[in-house]
Amino acid sequence: MAYMIEALELLGQERVLEIGTGSGYAAAVLSRCAAQVFTVERIPSLAESARDRLQELGYQNVTVHLGDGTLGWREHAPYDAIVVTAGAPDVPDELLEQLAPGGRLVIPVGSTPHLQDLLRVRRTADGALRREMLCPVRFVPLIGEQGW
Repeated sequence: MAYMIEALELLGQERVLEIGTGSGYAAAVLSRCAAQVFTVERIPSLAESARDRLQELGYQNVTVHLGDGTLGWREHAPYDAIVVTAGAPDVPDELLEQLAPGGRLVIPVGSTPHLQDLLRVRRTADGALRREMLCPVRFVPLIGEQGW
């Protein structure tokens, strides 16, 4: 996760979308590297416990949402950075649409649900997308409308 956050190249003023809240740990780390963090979790119990934990610990710049992470969170788009903490067969189109010009998206992508390559996608100022493979990784499958 640390490598993924580093690959986002955050400077501190960004609006970040995290897909896969889990315990809220990565959202907490991201909150110290960016201005605002929006995080989406598909499992109700995880979303609720992460929301409670982050609020109890005083993380005021993190907002937790229950939903299908493969669809992102259009309400707060565009995002300067998007990080996906589960492996996908390809980059969900919805996430690409929510990435701001100059933004970076980091996601594990692979042809099977159990072995992926970490991919960084940059949206240039003119809207073009540049893809860069970073390293082999192994994440749980990204479940949802635009995942597995």
